[in-house]
Amino acid sequence: MNENRGTFGPDIFAIPLEDEAYLVYAPLHGAAFAATKGLVAALPGVLAGEGGDESVVALARETGLLRRPPSPVTRRQGTPSPTEVTLFLTTACNLRCTYCYASAGDTAATYMTTDVAKRGIDFVIDNARQQGAPFAGVNYHGGGEPSVHWNLMTESLAYARERAGDLDVIAASAGNGVFTDRQIDWMIANLNGGMSLSFDGLPEVHDEHRPTVRGTGSSSRVMHTMRRFTEADYPYAVRLTVTAEQIPLLPDSIEFVLSNFTPKRVQVEPAYQLGRHEGEPDAETEDFIAAYREAQGRAARFGHELIYSAARVGTLTNHFCGVTQDNFCLSPSGNVSACFEAFSEDNEFADVFFYGSQGPDGGYTFDMDALDRLRGLGVEQRSFCDGCFAKWNCAGDCYHKSLAANGRGEFAGSQRCHITRELVKDQLLTRIAGSGGLVWRDGQAGESCAVHGGAE
Repeated sequence: MNENRGTFGPDIFAIPLEDEAYLVYAPLHGAAFAATKGLVAALPGVLAGEGGDESVVALARETGLLRRPPSPVTRRQGTPSPTEVTLFLTTACNLRCTYCYASAGDTAATYMTTDVAKRGIDFVIDNARQQGAPFAGVNYHGGGEPSVHWNLMTESLAYARERAGDLDVIAASAGNGVFTDRQIDWMIANLNGGMSLSFDGLPEVHDEHRPTVRGTGSSSRVMHTMRRFTEADYPYAVRLTVTAEQIPLLPDSIEFVLSNFTPKRVQVEPAYQLGRHEGEPDAETEDFIAAYREAQGRAARFGHELIYSAARVGTLTNHFCGVTQDNFCLSPSGNVSACFEAFSEDNEFADVFFYGSQGPDGGYTFDMDALDRLRGLGVEQRSFCDGCFAKWNCAGDCYHKSLAANGRGEFAGSQRCHITRELVKDQLLTRIAGSGGLVWRDGQAGESCAVHGGAE
C-alpha cells in the first residue's frame, strides 16, 4: 500500500510498519491505533456499513470512525483587520551565519523608522479595541537581528504599551542570543511573550556556523543569555539548525542543550538551501531522520519532545502558518508582507507575499487580489498533497520553501515531505504507546467529532 494514500477513504490511512503490522491513522477523527493485516482487511467493510467481526465494529465505534468528522478547512474573507504586527526592524546583523537564508550583512542594511513602527502599532491596537480582543501583539523578526536596531525595539514597545492603555500588549521576538546584560534585563522585563533563540547545540558546532562579524565564535555569548534566562525563569525556546556535515552530532547537541539549560521548546530543522547556504550539501536526508530519532530519545529523558515544524500531530489545519491567514508583517520600508522570510521588497518572491502598503489616512491600502491568492493557498488546494496521511498536520509545509524548491509551478513535493511523514508516524506511535499501546485518541478532536456526529 502506498504510504501517501488513504486506504479506506480520503482521510483514513493504513500505514505499513514492519512484519505485516499497520498503523491506522484517522487524523480528522483524532484517532490512531496499531493493526494487524487481518484487521486492516476487515475494516473497509465495517466502515462501509456492511457489518463484520464484532470486535472490529466495536473498535471502529470506539475510535469514532463511524462518524463523519468535521472539516479543518477555514479561509479568511474581507478586508484584513489584524490585531498583531510583526516588525522587521532591520536587515543588519551582528553575526555572519553560514546558512543564513537572508544573507544578512552581504548587502547594505536597511532600518525601520519610528514612524513606520508607530503606524503599524496604531493600526493593530485600534483593530484590537474595535474587535474587543484580549490583547494586541507586537513581535520582532526579520532578515536581520532585531536587537541590532535596539533603540527602535525598546521605544516602539514602550510606545505600544502607552498607546494601548488598559489593553494588554503581548510582545515576543526571535533573536540570535548575542545580547548585552542590559538588553537581557530589558527582554526579561518586557518581552512577555517569550524569546526564540538560535543555538546549534555543541559549542563547536554552533561556532563553526554562527560566527560574529569579526569571525569569532558566538556560542559563549548565547549560552550566557540562556543562563540569564534560566535564572530568571524566563520563557524561551531554542531552535537548532542542522547542516549536512553536522547531522551525526545532533543527538549530542540536544543532550548538551537540555543538560545545561531549560528552554520551554526545542525545535530542530535541517538547514535550508537558501541565501548563503544555497548550493551547499542537502541536510534533508535519511541520515537526518535517523539522527533526529536518536535525538528525540535523548530529549525524552529530559521530559522534552523535539519540534519539527511540519510534524504536528494534534494540530489539524489547512494553514501551515500565517501566510494564508493574513499575517501582518512590516518591512523596514513599511510595506505589508505575509511571510517572515519575505522580509524585503527585494526578495525573489516579494510579488507573492507582499500585499499592502501605507495608506494616505495613516492606515494601510491592501491589494485584495494578492491577499485572496494567499488565502487560497491552503493545503486543500494542493493536488500533490491529496491522500497524504500527514496533510492536515503539516498543512503543506512552508510555502516560501516550496517556491524555492519547486519554483512557481505546481507543487511537486520535496524531501521534506518524506521527513514529515516519518516524524508524524513516530509521533503517532509514541502517543499510542503512551495510551497503553492500543489506541490513541486526541481528546479535543474526539469531542469535535462527537458533536458533529450527533448533529448528523
